[in-house]
Amino acid sequence: MIVTTKELFEQAYGRYAVGAYNINNLEQTVGLFRGCLGKKGSNDDPVDAAASAPFIIQISRGARSYTDKRFLEAMIRTAEDVFADAIFAVHLDHGTEEAAYDCIDSGFYSSVMIDASHEPFDKNIATTRRVVERAHEKGISVEAELGMLGGVEEDIAVSAEHACLTDPDQAVEFAERSGCDSLAVAIGTSHGAYKFAGKQGLHFDRIAAIQKLMPGFPLVMHGSSSVPKEWVDRINASGGKLPDTSGVPEKDYLPAAKLGVTKVNIDTDGRLIWCAIYRETFRDKPGDFDPRTPGKPFMAEYAAFIAHKNRMLGSAGQLEAVRAALAVRA
Repeated sequence: MIVTTKELFEQAYGRYAVGAYNINNLEQTVGLFRGCLGKKGSNDDPVDAAASAPFIIQISRGARSYTDKRFLEAMIRTAEDVFADAIFAVHLDHGTEEAAYDCIDSGFYSSVMIDASHEPFDKNIATTRRVVERAHEKGISVEAELGMLGGVEEDIAVSAEHACLTDPDQAVEFAERSGCDSLAVAIGTSHGAYKFAGKQGLHFDRIAAIQKLMPGFPLVMHGSSSVPKEWVDRINASGGKLPDTSGVPEKDYLPAAKLGVTKVNIDTDGRLIWCAIYRETFRDKPGDFDPRTPGKPFMAEYAAFIAHKNRMLGSAGQLEAVRAALAVRA
């Protein structure tokens, strides 16, 4: 069942964070749904209630343009039928104003992000406000961004010297004037695989300062992959050349959630798993040219990874409570 991010955040706020996972293909889609329903394999497998979680499917502009955006929409619609117990939102990640309108008008997305964080403060507000007004007419949630994360993600590139933390007072003004439903804040994370150097990490003092001024307002943490060393090592052992790096420690997810971080974006980790599994398959089975061969272990590994992330976010085991709350509201 597709719901809005606003509906998910109302249940999660201050208790746990909802995982927001980027997908690009069939194998990621199937693995994501299996992981969030606590399934190990086919749709005939029993659901592990202790692992089942609400979630957010994120679709980037790059994913939408990779072939044709309708392919992803069709896969998600099919997954909704196959995995009928799932409760999730479909969200445009880092949208331009034009892309946000396209998703709003599609009748498919339940949430969009308008990212005008690179613009001056007042222009960011004005752009966000236009998207909010159009989205809210159709009951669609809107995420905006204030502050700039460093790093690289698809066509987003911000150098370290231009990255800046979100100002708490500006966050209050921005939310009030723009009318957005959630706000992505810059609190020390960065996009891509190369996140932290030395002892750099999350600025919990900044998160707490924002929450103090905006109690109950959902905050979003971008660039939240943990970049597990295990997967980097497996990639390099099978022919890759990734340097040592680090991401957001998983132990930081729940403390951040208690401070109002209600949505946690995870993309890079899924890419690392894909890269490792496919490289290992090509290395270990050089005579196999069946495209399904690497896909099968990837779906299983990705489902296990998703279930693990949901446990760290605190969302695992929350699916039935969300279902009950939505039923009462209906």
